[in-house]
Amino acid sequence: MAAFGITRRLWRSYCYVKVGDQNAHMLLRVTRRLLCVSAPDNSSTNVPRTQFTDPEVQDILTKITGLDLQKVFRPLKQQRKPPKYKLMTDAELDEAVQKAQEEAKLLLKMPPVLPERKPISDVISEDQILEGMDTAKYVFTDINFNIPHRERFIVVREPVGTLRKASWEERDRIVQVYFPKEGRKLSPLPIFKEENLKMLFEQDRHEDVLNYCIVQFEPDSAEFIRVHTLTYEDIEKHGKYDILRSTRFFGGLTWHLVNGQRIDGLLVDMLQRDLMQDAVGLVSLFNLVHPQSESARHAQTQQATDLDLLKKPSQKNTWLHRELHSVVLLTTLETGKKRSGKGYITSH
Repeated sequence: MAAFGITRRLWRSYCYVKVGDQNAHMLLRVTRRLLCVSAPDNSSTNVPRTQFTDPEVQDILTKITGLDLQKVFRPLKQQRKPPKYKLMTDAELDEAVQKAQEEAKLLLKMPPVLPERKPISDVISEDQILEGMDTAKYVFTDINFNIPHRERFIVVREPVGTLRKASWEERDRIVQVYFPKEGRKLSPLPIFKEENLKMLFEQDRHEDVLNYCIVQFEPDSAEFIRVHTLTYEDIEKHGKYDILRSTRFFGGLTWHLVNGQRIDGLLVDMLQRDLMQDAVGLVSLFNLVHPQSESARHAQTQQATDLDLLKKPSQKNTWLHRELHSVVLLTTLETGKKRSGKGYITSH
């Protein structure tokens, strides 16, 4: 019954598809099976691993993100001011829209996805003669303005006499003291605690959480990665993909799901919203990141492109054909219901 319920909901999303069009049925039902087969680890081959910064990956993620000007430029919570009206010719209006699209693309620039930085544990010297001379740590910082923060020399003298390089957490705090970044706090806000994040997620404030996270943490810090992972996992768990669509975080969400080989839910969501080209882009990205997967091998063998990327895997999938039979049966029931105006008659 659960499978029948899923089929029923998906079919209603595609009520415009003709009953006899088997290719369209394949496009609809392939989403439940297309990429559920696990792919071997790319590290076992000589194929270079696809990176988030690769131009092809960035191009696909940018297209999938979408460009909804109403969402990008939605009003922020601030002091209300009287609206301003401006009369424009058609040419001026087109120019203004084009300018708004360019500004929106800048606002949709995706935050970097980086591996977690390695801990700093370098000890410079052990001066036991200084042990016990004070109870506090001393921090020595190069505060020249022309030095990148990543290269800034910062060391810590421990009360036991050890002179070492500052840890990443200490560096972030010290840099914030001398070169304050707007919006960043010396101590992270309580909202980044897991119990508080759950409350914000229940209010669908995922985008707010990620915006705060970008301001507070460095993109390769453990906390930055943790908050992003928890946010993406909550969206995946509840299927709230549209919350981040047409925001600068949708690319990161997609990349997270593609790397985890869990794009089925996002793919179904795209098809339900008639975002066919986005679905094609998602499958293309999956095949690019996992070239040894069944989907990628089949697409390469059949030279599948565009919508064929979604259709081809169903041709050799007996499970999918059984599901297609259920769709045809459901179609018959739907047609009978519309003609009679009554509910379904089922046998047990």
